[in-house]
Amino acid sequence: MAKKKNRNSLQKLIGFQTFTKYGVKTDKYEFIFYHVEPTNISVLPPEVIANKMHDLAMVLSVVPELEIMALDSCECFDGNKDYVRKRLSEENNEAVRKLLEADLAFLDEIQTGMSSAREFLFIYRFRKEKEEQVFGLINRISKAISDHGFISHRLEKPEIKRMLALYFGTSITGDEIPDTEGEEYVKEDADGNN
Repeated sequence: MAKKKNRNSLQKLIGFQTFTKYGVKTDKYEFIFYHVEPTNISVLPPEVIANKMHDLAMVLSVVPELEIMALDSCECFDGNKDYVRKRLSEENNEAVRKLLEADLAFLDEIQTGMSSAREFLFIYRFRKEKEEQVFGLINRISKAISDHGFISHRLEKPEIKRMLALYFGTSITGDEIPDTEGEEYVKEDADGNN
C-alpha cells in the first residue's frame, strides 16, 4: 500500500478553512475585516490630529478586542532593488551596468509613486459565537467605528482575497484570485465533461 504524502500548504499553515458569510474562518477564529479610509494627517493641524487620536482611542475602548492592521496596498520592491544593487556591484560590462542602473531608477520611481499606498484595517476575531451573535457584534462594531468619525466598510470575499494575496505576496497589484487555482484552464465540453 502506497504511503500518502503529507503536504503542508500555506492554507494549512495559517489554519485557513473557508470564507464565511462575514469573513474568513480558520481553525481557531472567524475574522471580520473592516477597511478604514485613511486620513492624510500631514496636512492637518495638531489639534485635529489629537482629536483623531482620541477618536481612535474611543473606538478601541468601546471594542477593546478590535485589532489594527496596516499593510502596503501593493508589493514592496526592496528585494528586487537589493538584487539589482548586488548585480551592479559585480558587473564589469558598462552596457549591462547602464541597464541595471536604469532598472534601479525605474524601481525607485515605482516605489516612490506607491509610497503612500497604504491600507488600514480593523480586524475582529470571533471565537465561538453563534451566527445571531456575530451579526449583532458586526453591527455594534460598525456603529462604534462610524460614531467616532471613521469611514469604513466590511470587506467582502473578493476584497479579502485581494488583501490576502498582497499580504502573502502572491499578487503584485492585488489582481482577482480565482477560488480554485487553475480553474480558468479547465473547460467543459458540450456534455459537461472536462
